[in-house]
Amino acid sequence: MTRILVTGAGGFIGHHLVTSLKQRGHWVRGVDIKFPEFTKSDADEFALLDLRRRDNCLRATSGIEAVYALAADMGGMGYLSSRHAQVLRNNALINLHTLDAARANGVGRYLFSSSACVYPEHLQTGTDAAPLKESDAYPAAPQDAYGWEKLITERALEYFRDEYGIETRIVRFHNIYGPLGTWEGGREKVPAALCRKVAMARHGDSIEIWGDGLQTRSFCYIDDCVEGIQRVMRSGHSGPLNLGSDQMITINVLATLVIGISGKRDISLDHVDGPQGVRGRNSDNALLRDVLGWAPSTRIEDGLVPTYRWIEERVRKTGKDG
Repeated sequence: MTRILVTGAGGFIGHHLVTSLKQRGHWVRGVDIKFPEFTKSDADEFALLDLRRRDNCLRATSGIEAVYALAADMGGMGYLSSRHAQVLRNNALINLHTLDAARANGVGRYLFSSSACVYPEHLQTGTDAAPLKESDAYPAAPQDAYGWEKLITERALEYFRDEYGIETRIVRFHNIYGPLGTWEGGREKVPAALCRKVAMARHGDSIEIWGDGLQTRSFCYIDDCVEGIQRVMRSGHSGPLNLGSDQMITINVLATLVIGISGKRDISLDHVDGPQGVRGRNSDNALLRDVLGWAPSTRIEDGLVPTYRWIEERVRKTGKDG
């Protein structure tokens, strides 16, 4: 049994991670500025703490052997593209204070949740963009403030490892989705937003798609993400590792899959102006497979089924279904 801290434990990935760690016999402290929204946390302790403050980070990491640092101010493309200063300030404070508090409290192992947003935009200008390798992050030209703060924290982990001896691990998430995630309000990601729109639609309605829908992405199911995080933490690899699916599809195809799962008839796509992010992005999992002997395997067609059913039920309970 290891004494583990999960920051961002009130959020989507953090909540699932706490449950998995408890099932594997660990003692877990969860920390966030909110409790999990949809179900009770399985953590042994859960503290509501603002990790932008160093004193709260010292409290959170006290008596802890390993940290999974998932706390972040983040959301979908609409959210991130309109709050650059807020996102950069909040996340830089959270990341640097938590890492330094872990050092001060003698934490032995520390995993940081980075993002595919660290990769240069000029490598993602076509819908058929080549899968992104970990080495592609340099020369640095990240996507927006969110990508910059992730990249600088990756560098901070390398320096802390070299100078203070803390074992650090870095995962770069690629579009994680699944049940129990944010599904409305502006912070939701594309799969959740499309599931909500379809669940709210009636037969013969249309749903809005930002842009022409030909932009491409890969989407990683939450179960694969949680398994991958723990495998990376246990590994001997300290450099960044992609954690995502390498099954790239267009947003139009993603929407069509959701409509098919719903069983609704004649739902059409209405393409409108809106933030789209990069034109194409996919995860290169060669290094992940080499290091772990494992990679995410859930196909989007399979992961969307429980995701849609869960969001459909949420929509029905709120009375917003068509």
